Amino acid sequence: MGERSDRAPLLDWEEIPSAEKPTGADSKDRLSSPSNSLGTSPVLGWSCGLGVPDGCGAPPATSITQSGADGTLRPDAVEHPSDSGPGDVPLEDRMVTWEEKDQIVSVFVVTFNTRTGNMLEWCLPKDMDLEGVEFKAIASGSHRVTTDFIYFRKGSYFGLACFANMAVESTAERGARMKSVGILSPSYTLLYRYMSFLEHQVRLQLQSPGHYSPLEAFYEDKRALLLPSGDDVVSVCPINVWGAAINHSMHPEMKITHPAGCMSQFIRFFGEQIMVLWKLALLRRRILIFSPPPVGVVCYRVYCCCCLANISIPGVGAAVPEFRPFFYVNVADIGALENELSYVACTTEKIFEEKRDLYDVYVDNQNVKTYREGLKPLLRISNADREKYRKLTEQRKMLLYSQEENGDCVSSEEDLFILFFLEQNNRIFQTLSEVAASPDPTLTAESVRAMGLDPHGDRLFLLHLLEIYGFDTLLVSDQLCCS
Repeated sequence: MGERSDRAPLLDWEEIPSAEKPTGADSKDRLSSPSNSLGTSPVLGWSCGLGVPDGCGAPPATSITQSGADGTLRPDAVEHPSDSGPGDVPLEDRMVTWEEKDQIVSVFVVTFNTRTGNMLEWCLPKDMDLEGVEFKAIASGSHRVTTDFIYFRKGSYFGLACFANMAVESTAERGARMKSVGILSPSYTLLYRYMSFLEHQVRLQLQSPGHYSPLEAFYEDKRALLLPSGDDVVSVCPINVWGAAINHSMHPEMKITHPAGCMSQFIRFFGEQIMVLWKLALLRRRILIFSPPPVGVVCYRVYCCCCLANISIPGVGAAVPEFRPFFYVNVADIGALENELSYVACTTEKIFEEKRDLYDVYVDNQNVKTYREGLKPLLRISNADREKYRKLTEQRKMLLYSQEENGDCVSSEEDLFILFFLEQNNRIFQTLSEVAASPDPTLTAESVRAMGLDPHGDRLFLLHLLEIYGFDTLLVSDQLCCS
């Protein structure tokens, strides 16, 4: 079975003539490109502390579409729950999705100038505060790669920029022309659908600098409808969509748009270490991932880390710090990170390793380390961790076999990965809640095993968990000795 690309599928409207926008029926067909390369995933967002849940950042389209076998969304396959009996079609085959309206708040071009360094070349709207975006859209060290893409945060917005480096016969440009074309949105759930467009536009900017008409047309077509304050985007969430996701045991904050294959790459890259990252994510620690360019694949690791901490039990985690993705950060973000209680981010700047007060855990490629003595025991992999990783690996093998032998195009590694950790987290907190409500609220070795944890190897993790999530009434049995 061949490897799936981590690049965006080509958008139909990408190659539209530069100065023209499609009209009429042709416009409807061209602009209804799928928002997710995985047809089984509802495009439901993740609240990222912006005041409006991602996935609800703009008025959604009124139609609900169903996934085709090839993973694309078929507008003609409208799901009407009342049209069939509850037992006619398996729930997995009736997963629905909804299309968010576009909510682009800015589009911009950043260039590298041999005299002044990174600089903002052009943007819409002209009065948008884009200070510092030039250092996010062209990451430190990007001159070593020919192409890249970067996810980042700019204030209350999320951004995606595509970078390209082209050799030129120009002494003034020192033989290389480097540019990046990017967009900003209140949500990162829709950014991925514009990857191909941005990649195409940055190539055009390298070949024909100053030709902005395609970007102007794009912004006019996709710009968000902002509230008078300009702080957030008008939001309307269809209740039936949230209900469909919840009925499928999918937490509304869990299923977000992501590239096909990023989860499987994450698992292969970290191996058993993902169990360490899982615990740290669940404990809401500040995780900083370092890697030299290219940045794009590292931004995917940030997203995957966030998926490790999903919980769908109502009320659980309401009082703990939100585990927020910052994606790519540089030295200009130091002030913002100083005020964060919990986050996961990535950087190409090695100087961050010396800023030990900014993070709890530092991930240098596959090396997970911490300078905090109280967290060092958590970096050891317990027997229960190995067993969980073995189960995850077996489930992946079974899924891949089913895809290879039976042509299963409905299930995906991404869904398997997310559900695996969601169910594990729910299992832990369901057990904790039941023990806390019992006449004898004491955690015994038996109840710890029921959570899928190691009574000895995971004792410190459990103590941290009880403290952070406020299970003050629970007592830990003396039998749970430190390993």
